[in-house]
This record gives sequence, C-alpha cells and structure tokens, in this order.
Amino acid sequence: MRAIRKGGEPASLTEHRAATGTDYDGYRDKATLRVCLVREQRGLCCYCLSRIHPEYNKMKIEHWHSQDRYEGERLDYSNLLGTCMGNQGLPGKDQHCDARKGDRELSRNPANPSHRIEDAIQCLGDGKIASSDPIFDREINDVLKLNLKFLQNNRKATLIAFQRLLGRGQLSRPSLERLLRQWNGEEDAGELQPFCQVVVYWLRKRLKRA
Repeated sequence: MRAIRKGGEPASLTEHRAATGTDYDGYRDKATLRVCLVREQRGLCCYCLSRIHPEYNKMKIEHWHSQDRYEGERLDYSNLLGTCMGNQGLPGKDQHCDARKGDRELSRNPANPSHRIEDAIQCLGDGKIASSDPIFDREINDVLKLNLKFLQNNRKATLIAFQRLLGRGQLSRPSLERLLRQWNGEEDAGELQPFCQVVVYWLRKRLKRA
C-alpha cells in the first residue's frame, strides 16, 4: 500500500448526496467516480498496487467502511477507494483486496493521512510485506491476502528488475533522491509503476544508509 491523497469528488456525487432519499445504489454516474478514483490513485489498486483501469469490469469501487455497518458513509467520497478485481469468482483462499475483505474492517486506511500507511508497512526481500503492528499485520495477511504467492512474486520481480537496471555501481545521494522522486510520482501526475512501493521502500532504506 501507499498513501493516497484524496482529490475533489465528482460534482455528480455531490449533487446526488444532496438530494432527498438518495443511496449509493441509486447513484448513476459511477463511471465518472471510477475515473476520479483511478486518477488520484495513479492507476493503482489502493491495496495491492496492481494496475487498475476505470471500467466496471476492470476495477471495483471499495467502501473502506462497509455499506452495511456504516450507512452514513455510503456516499462519503473520503470512504471510497478503487481496488482491483482481486480474483473475484475464485475460491476465497485465492481472493485478495476488496474481493477478499468484503464487509470486514481494517485498522488503517491508505487515504487517511493520520494512519501513516507507508510507515506501517515493511517490504521484505522475498517480496512479502509485513507490519510491526500485529493487528495490521494480521489484516494484511488474512483480511486482504496481500501475500498471495503471485503478488509476492510480482513485488520481488519489480525490485529485481529495478536493481538490475541500476547495476553494481555505488549511487550518490542526489541520484537516490532523484530515483525516489520518480518512483514516488513526485515529478509528474501520471500513472505509477505497478508495485512501485517496493522500490520506494528500498530507496528510502538506501538513503538512510547513505
């Protein structure tokens, strides 16, 4: 996961919420909502960081607080995130992200700055992710299933490919800082590389040692 900076909500969502007796199912402009979510998440699933596209069959609109338990937040834009399909339709043990989460709760929201999501996650050398917070670590593995083997392999492959491009030379601190800005999306507003956070984490560790 990486921190998400929420932008402005679609005008159609504001208007729909202001009308009397409206609900989420009655909101008809989900196409625009998907575009907004994908744009502010830089083209990545809010949980696993795989690529998502703003089509109804290529992403899901996630309610971080579930609709069943938090009726008042069903149309709250700060509660809405974009996720991948998460192997929806496969057995539960093979699902991940929102498809696996369902209406279960998470202790941290990547779009809530106070939750400091990037400080809560470590990217390990084998491609796994973990947290020193035992509650959140359990959620990563059991609620979101973010350490399924193929996700682990994708993260590991992303880091290995990046390291190979660097070669064996010693990088200067300015070079590390430039790479960090690139992989963290600070130099443009376009889409980020899938699983980019494993490289961001590695670069931040190298900078601490530099």
